Amino acid sequence: MEGQPQELRNPAAMENGTEPCGEERPSEAQETTVTEGAAKIAFPSANEVFYNPVQEFNRDLTCAVITEFARVQLAAKGIQIKVPGEKDVPKVVVNLSEQEEEKAELKEGANLAPGDQPRTAAVGEICEEGLRVLEGLAASGLRSIRFAREVPGLQSVVANDASARAVDLMCRNVQLNGVAHLVHPRQADARMLMYQHQKASERFDVIDLDPYGSPAPFLDAAVQAVSEGGLLCVTCTDMAVLAGNSGETCYSKYGAMALKSRACHEMALRIVLHSLDLRANCYQRFVVPLLSVSADFYVRVFVRVFTGQAKVKASASKQALVFQCVGCGTFHLQRLGKALGASGGRVKFSAACGPPVAPECGHCGQRHQLGGPLWAEPIHDLDFVGRVLEAVSTNPGRFHTSERIRGVLSVVTEELPDVPLYYALDQLSSTVRCSTPSLLQLRSALLHAGFRVSLSHACKNAVKTDAPSSALWDIMRCWEKVCPVKRERLSESSPAFRILSVEPRLQANFTIRDDANPSSRQRGLKRFQANPEANWGPRPHGGSQRRLHQNKRKEPAEDPVQRAARLKTFPCKRFKEGTCQHGDQCCYSHSSPTPEDTAEVAPGDRPETPSQNPPGPGVATGPGVD
Repeated sequence: MEGQPQELRNPAAMENGTEPCGEERPSEAQETTVTEGAAKIAFPSANEVFYNPVQEFNRDLTCAVITEFARVQLAAKGIQIKVPGEKDVPKVVVNLSEQEEEKAELKEGANLAPGDQPRTAAVGEICEEGLRVLEGLAASGLRSIRFAREVPGLQSVVANDASARAVDLMCRNVQLNGVAHLVHPRQADARMLMYQHQKASERFDVIDLDPYGSPAPFLDAAVQAVSEGGLLCVTCTDMAVLAGNSGETCYSKYGAMALKSRACHEMALRIVLHSLDLRANCYQRFVVPLLSVSADFYVRVFVRVFTGQAKVKASASKQALVFQCVGCGTFHLQRLGKALGASGGRVKFSAACGPPVAPECGHCGQRHQLGGPLWAEPIHDLDFVGRVLEAVSTNPGRFHTSERIRGVLSVVTEELPDVPLYYALDQLSSTVRCSTPSLLQLRSALLHAGFRVSLSHACKNAVKTDAPSSALWDIMRCWEKVCPVKRERLSESSPAFRILSVEPRLQANFTIRDDANPSSRQRGLKRFQANPEANWGPRPHGGSQRRLHQNKRKEPAEDPVQRAARLKTFPCKRFKEGTCQHGDQCCYSHSSPTPEDTAEVAPGDRPETPSQNPPGPGVATGPGVD
């Protein structure tokens, strides 16, 4: 869209969330129409911020998660949802809530009278008892429009944005897709809008936050505006901060110190979960993760928010500090609290004792870095993830990225839920300076030793295991005996020398086991991001200075005739040495320069050629001195 945005008719009403969209406005020049899923949107061709095709996986996954969440929530009310492309087969509803009242409601909804027909909710229809959804930062409204056209069981979708230009674009897209009865554009500060819906009767059942950068400013309002047991979906794209490049910035935003580690992507997920739970605890609420995904250049978490003072007291025991060795990368977790046991029907908690490490690493003798706190409990609800995976697998034509959703969720179901963080295979071999074993060989060695091991969706070389670090390094010592390292090249103070100087207590068996190869790997599922392609990565900010410097940093192309004439003013070095084989075709001059020609050439125009022999002491050097 060119020029200034159109003036809104009632800014005050829009700020309070009461201004409806007007008549369908004619499309402006230089707009592009994009179809994604069941939605069709128009966005400005000159501004690429409004649409990023790489985020289609994010939006598809969100639609799949909200659909299964709606299925569970409405089943408790005796309402069955109808998803396009799904066969009319009754699905077993899995209870996701920890509240006894909801368990009773689920049982009542499942036990219908024989003659009663369950009520249904279809896509694109208003369900009076359905979900109230808020997209706090909607931009073009694509995500909200896809909710209205692809997710059944919705009562309303509020598409909010603080930009008048974005709201004007949303209104046109809502009219273009015919979903004005479900999607209600709003212009307001997302925080103020959520603060205005803190009352229990006015809260949203689903809140989706996908900002450009950090969602930290919106989390406090979000945990208060989501309903009891409601779904909160949060995206973080500031991965440089969450991955440990700026630990103090991470602390100021999320209340935790991030460390540079090969497990930084899972650590980022756990830091975001810690931040959400910490903010919810201020209001006697707590979070229960359903699905946490690290994909591409961002992390995405789906959590449910509940209220309960007794459960809030257990939140400290769900957080942990991380001690990570700066030499070998070995990490240890220290919980902030621990349960003492039940007394009088209530569980009591106290501060944990620690630290779990000595001042120096027991493997390489280096110091430890301290990170966290971070979420130390499971980051997925495997029952819920299994439901989403089954729904996507049985209806693959519903989403364009169904193949990748299946691959990612399959790896998620294979992860060890009670093992935080992981090691990287190349990190282990790099530490001891030896060749890298195959992933199956290392997994087989851990399984032969009696430990559990799994992959991680956050890293293709991840080794997530419950084996202690001592056993892991023993396996690497045994591998080094198979592929020896030249010890004389190792420094005595290096981690590799100190680790390999100890004889292994565990004798590793690297024979390949059948169960070492996970199912997702055997089936060849698309588990990880492919090589970067066009439009890959985060978009530039709307206030980018890129256009101001467009084509200003490029030097104008030199005319070929002028370039040839300029080069002819320089003598050919090889001609002087008698080795030039180009003859008259040489671009440099083959004539001996006269004193007059030499005087005409300015010192600054002569090409600077390094001297073969360095000048001796006392010899002047510098520009213009031969």
